[in-house]
Amino acid sequence: MKSQTAPVSAERAKQLNPVVLAFVGDAVYSLYVRERLVLSGTCKPAELNKLTSAVVSAHGQSGDVERLLPLLTEEEAEIYRRGRNAKKPSKSKNASVCDYARSTGFEAVAGYLYLTGRTERLQELFFPEEERGE
Repeated sequence: MKSQTAPVSAERAKQLNPVVLAFVGDAVYSLYVRERLVLSGTCKPAELNKLTSAVVSAHGQSGDVERLLPLLTEEEAEIYRRGRNAKKPSKSKNASVCDYARSTGFEAVAGYLYLTGRTERLQELFFPEEERGE
């Protein structure tokens, strides 16, 4: 998946509110997951929704953070921390405060990478098994 618009400079992206980066990252990550599931041969809509919800959730993303953190560059780790620590406009109904904060950091990194045109890095971090052909 590639951005249809010209990438935003890293400097401009860093100036965006981390919750705004997370807003973009949520959509990007959801689309990546949905695309991956559809291409894997999962075709029943109810099953697609169930599988997507398990992965694209505060709890699911929070769990992925443990695998992701050691792989982040210093710049990405700073974006993650800003997203995790940002004041959120709402509270999650289905996740702990900790999971919700960690997932916001996760999504902020996804949004940052997408907006700056680093889709290969996005793929490498979030779906590493596809890069190895698994």
